[in-house]
Amino acid sequence: MKRNRWHSVQNGGDYTLSRRLPAKFDVFAIEKFPFVNKRKLALQVRQDLWRELRGLRGFSPVIHISTTSEGLLLKAGGECAKFPPDTESRIKSLLENPKKRARWLAWSKLRDAQKITD
Repeated sequence: MKRNRWHSVQNGGDYTLSRRLPAKFDVFAIEKFPFVNKRKLALQVRQDLWRELRGLRGFSPVIHISTTSEGLLLKAGGECAKFPPDTESRIKSLLENPKKRARWLAWSKLRDAQKITD
């Protein structure tokens, strides 16, 4: 039986998706998003982050999303002992990519019955 090896932690208005506990950021970028389903957004961003940095040996992705009065603040990155100097800018470019953002937001938009705290 195959297990899900990802840890999903909800703490108040915060949501964290990580491979290891405790989640650790050695490199990251932060971007604002409108209110959407945090779990769905985290899953989509994690998938594309992994694709972007899959050649980075020992990289363990982490997505942390917190709720603000204006929307969501997403911190994407992860744990990696050694990473090239352009890693942060690669993550930032990924989070700012208009096509990827549109896909992430379309997939994770809130349904009428959902609460902002999802």
